[in-house]
Amino acid sequence: MARFAKLTEAEIASALEGLSGWQVRDGKLHREYTFPDFVHAFGFMAASAVAIEAMNHHPEWSNVWNRVVVDLITHDSSGITILDVELAKKLESLAERMA
Repeated sequence: MARFAKLTEAEIASALEGLSGWQVRDGKLHREYTFPDFVHAFGFMAASAVAIEAMNHHPEWSNVWNRVVVDLITHDSSGITILDVELAKKLESLAERMA
């Protein structure tokens, strides 16, 4: 059984208003970050790992040189939930510090 309810399209649209650079792609919250170099990109991922583990909510993400691509979905709920929105906000805060 799902731990968190899947958000409605209206709730997702409202959440996106406060998440610059985020969009819905393939049913997931999606964002691509670009950093000055690999060290900053990897540093962002390493710093994010602590917050991610504390939430026990893990993203689908990848890194190539200075770019980090993030997709958020709550698999147990088969869609975007408040957990994804909360994690996106945390990632935004961390990315601002790494830029």
